[in-house]
Amino acid sequence: MPAFKGVDYLLIDSLFSEQELLVRQTARQFSEDKIIPVIRDCWRDGKFPSQLIREMGDLGFLGANLEGYGCAGMSNVEYGLIMQELERADSGLRSFVSVQGALVMYPILTYGSEEQKQRWLPKLQSGEAIGCFGLTEPNFGSNPAGMQTRARLDGSEWVLSGEKTWITNGSVADISIVWARAEEGIRGFLIERGTPGFTTSDIHGKVSMRASVTSSLSLSDVRLPASSMLPGAKGLKGPLSCLTQARFGIGWGVVGAAMDCYETARQYTILRKQFDDKPIASHQLVQEKLAQMITEITKAQLLAIHTGRLKDQGKLDPAHVSMLKRNNVAMALECARLSRDLLGANGIMDEYPIMRHLCNLETVKTYEGTDHVHALVIGERVTGVAAYK
Repeated sequence: MPAFKGVDYLLIDSLFSEQELLVRQTARQFSEDKIIPVIRDCWRDGKFPSQLIREMGDLGFLGANLEGYGCAGMSNVEYGLIMQELERADSGLRSFVSVQGALVMYPILTYGSEEQKQRWLPKLQSGEAIGCFGLTEPNFGSNPAGMQTRARLDGSEWVLSGEKTWITNGSVADISIVWARAEEGIRGFLIERGTPGFTTSDIHGKVSMRASVTSSLSLSDVRLPASSMLPGAKGLKGPLSCLTQARFGIGWGVVGAAMDCYETARQYTILRKQFDDKPIASHQLVQEKLAQMITEITKAQLLAIHTGRLKDQGKLDPAHVSMLKRNNVAMALECARLSRDLLGANGIMDEYPIMRHLCNLETVKTYEGTDHVHALVIGERVTGVAAYK
């Protein structure tokens, strides 16, 4: 297939500044040169391309929209464009960057002590250290209020016990942010790799997000100094605010996956000849599917851009992010399915990226807020009535 030149039906590039286009081009080139050549084998082997972490740090991708401590201080639109280009290559790479920046660096920057910020943020930004975010539990995913992991004070130390699961980067993390229920409410703790009583195990058998490390965390009377707690985070508002940051990146990232599926199908239908040696792109039903995909991608791009501008202005609400994530993931999944259909039998081959995207997107639809949960968030916003229970 020819080199990717972008998907822009409605002159959307005119909405970006020169700086934003430069950031996108940098991320696009990195994906073309470094991720795409290796990602098929990584997905086959169930292996994350860890050799790319330090380079992503050098390019400013890790914590890109955060300020200080070595972070690039990019706008939220620039950050979104990075997510788009990384997920165009693979959801696993975007997921790694999302976790590192939105779920690890963001809570340390927002809720951490100065000592925690100075110690961890420069290392996380550069890729010298890897982090993970431990919120989801085996019995409590969509309902974090049911959290069973406990933290109790014993003299000057905290003692944590419990289990977390479906944790991206869990077994490779140097620092884990783990949320636990204490007497005064839910609190966040920084746990270093090797801390006694803290163990990790990888989840195997995945047919989705295979180029991503997914783990379980086990805490058995893990003793931590008082300085390990995030002092500014108390209650569910802390972890949920982190998830809002990550969901914003997802809403942009999946546009990239949809673009890759669409462009693969568009080029394939032009080259593939059938019935009187004509390209299948000449058939009405094929063009209808392509028209549907480009229309939905364009709408998703506009939704992403507007939410990005609102975020840069400090006007973005978590309920807005729910619409972004819910709509754009559903759009990307539908584009992947339509693209697979247009490629026929070839659509299931990993010579093409479509089935990899399709499988990955099934996970993206579920994690960091399921489609159903986000529907209820939007429903509460428009009715004023919470329907969660």
